[in-house]
Amino acid sequence: MSSVDDVLLETDDKMSKALEFLQQQFSGLRTGKASPALVENIQVSYYGSSVRLREIAGIATPDARLLVINAYDPSALKEIEKAISAANIGITPLNDGRVIRLPIPELSEERRRELTKVAKQMSEKSRVAVRSTRQEANEEIKTLQKNSTITEDERDYALKEIQKYTDAYAKKIDEALAAKEKEIMAI
Repeated sequence: MSSVDDVLLETDDKMSKALEFLQQQFSGLRTGKASPALVENIQVSYYGSSVRLREIAGIATPDARLLVINAYDPSALKEIEKAISAANIGITPLNDGRVIRLPIPELSEERRRELTKVAKQMSEKSRVAVRSTRQEANEEIKTLQKNSTITEDERDYALKEIQKYTDAYAKKIDEALAAKEKEIMAI
């Protein structure tokens, strides 16, 4: 049997995860500067299994426009190069047999606008996740009240708290989007 506190904790946790997922997606969104997050989650075929790039290679950013990928096992370089090309991130890998270099090109104005649209779509998906979490929590609270597990006052309090969480996370999503748009549009 769940209580108001259980529902509120679960709601906060789910909304927090929606925000974390958005921030993770944003980190993989290419801006004009080099970031390991751009490639670290690319899946690479390594000895018959699919692993994330960061698990089989070190990723460094020696300067703002260059990523250097140093495979722990040099025999994996070809597979890493293939995976980066297949990931379609708009960067051509340069393999010298020891490391892979990814020179990050300048973004055109048109590409920057496209990326801000993509960021807006990602943030809207997070907002939808937060709102559906709110709806689930509200239903759960109303069910608890209907089953006489909680009083009407407790129900009203819980519904207000759930709305506060929703508003707070919507604001955090908007702030994350604004920061990402600023980062994308910075030249």
